[in-house]
Amino acid sequence: MRQPYWTNGPSTLYLGDAREVLAELPAGSVDCIVTSPPYYGLRDYGVEGQYGQEPTLAAYIETLQKTFCEARRVLADDGTLWLNLGDSYAANSDGWARGADYNPHQPVVRPRSRLSVPPKNLLGMPWRVAFALQEDGWILRNAIIWHKPNAMPQSVLDRVSTRHEMIFLMVKQQRYWFDLDAIREPHSEARSSTRRTRCGGKPGGNVRTSRHLDGKYQDDRDAFCGKHYGNAMLPTGRRHAVAHPNGRNPGDVWSISTRPLKAAHFAAFPIDIPLRAIAAGCRPAGTVCDPFAGAATTALAARQLDRSFIGIEISEPFCDLARARIVAAAAESSPEEPEG
Repeated sequence: MRQPYWTNGPSTLYLGDAREVLAELPAGSVDCIVTSPPYYGLRDYGVEGQYGQEPTLAAYIETLQKTFCEARRVLADDGTLWLNLGDSYAANSDGWARGADYNPHQPVVRPRSRLSVPPKNLLGMPWRVAFALQEDGWILRNAIIWHKPNAMPQSVLDRVSTRHEMIFLMVKQQRYWFDLDAIREPHSEARSSTRRTRCGGKPGGNVRTSRHLDGKYQDDRDAFCGKHYGNAMLPTGRRHAVAHPNGRNPGDVWSISTRPLKAAHFAAFPIDIPLRAIAAGCRPAGTVCDPFAGAATTALAARQLDRSFIGIEISEPFCDLARARIVAAAAESSPEEPEG
């Protein structure tokens, strides 16, 4: 087992290839994985062995399949995987090279995706990867749309601009840890009024309803939930016509603004995403892993929620950036605590 690049209490960073480091971690040692691998053909991080610059679509998918095969082994049986992936287009008509007005962080030579599909095609990469992982045994539970209200404008005239990315929730088995109450949203005033009426004028009280489970009727929603799921998502059915006293299910469209990071890592997702994923998908005092740690946004969310963190990053400068952000966050939350 390699030595950590840096560790301090609940946070640990490893420098290296995600698949290689995951292969060295003990089986079942993390409770939740929240990650966003490099997207296909969009960024050149200038690191040997970087992901996202594979020559073909199939090669990129195979790389992620092998990586998440190791991730599946490391994840606890009742753990959850939250995978954020953005899409990209096949190369434009001038070949595989970028145009003069492209972002300088984009690769000079793009992967030869046009060998697989004609130019200007949306590759559908998130779904290609999701289906490949599904074939490997992952259970695909949700396809969440991350809507970006402040998405960057795009200078395109023959299609509408892209304002979303995908977040897939995947698990290893049918029963897993999921705390829906932790991410419920407040009811609107109109919805709250409806809830009071349907609950017999007792806002905040237990909702009692009848349901059928394995040939038996259960009358108390809280008892059912506690017995079978812990603080987990309730089964579906007509009983959801009654508003839950703790708030509404946030649904599978998350409207979350991007947050520019004035540092070397230019593709960090907003902390709101890992905060929500960890709150719902990681048991209290559990361990969160991000195999593509980048600027350690997932680590900051894990620390806020009192979870341990294991991060893997192939770029040493990004490891240094991640360490600096974790230390700074720790200093802000506990000014008298030594940085370590």
